[in-house]
Amino acid sequence: MDAIGVQESKGLVERLEAAATLLERTLGWLDDRQRELSGEVERISATVESTRREEELLAKLQEVERELSELRAAASAGNEFPKALQPLRRTMPSSTAEMLAKHGIGEGAVDVRTLDAALTGLSLEQRIAVKSQLRRAGAMA
Repeated sequence: MDAIGVQESKGLVERLEAAATLLERTLGWLDDRQRELSGEVERISATVESTRREEELLAKLQEVERELSELRAAASAGNEFPKALQPLRRTMPSSTAEMLAKHGIGEGAVDVRTLDAALTGLSLEQRIAVKSQLRRAGAMA
């Protein structure tokens, strides 16, 4: 080999060594990047933010629980139910009461057979109406 060929070989070797060094650095960088992207999660933490709707529902639930505890306390103390929870007044129309009185059916619970006998002169719709009125009034046995 002549001097020019040796010089070219040294330059080529130096360039190859520089390329190998750059390749090693690139491989190291790629390994680091692969580890970051591999999805290894050491810890997941999250916070739950309560929404406005959840706060409203919690307030309603607390109010209902408070009312329930008051009702239970009133029931255990032997007090009457609050006025809002007392059963509605049960009355039947005066025409129905008069018609039943004509057939000998007075106040108090009405026997169904006696009622059917008393209502035989009425149409089916009228019998159903009278029975539903008596049922609403709590007068049917």
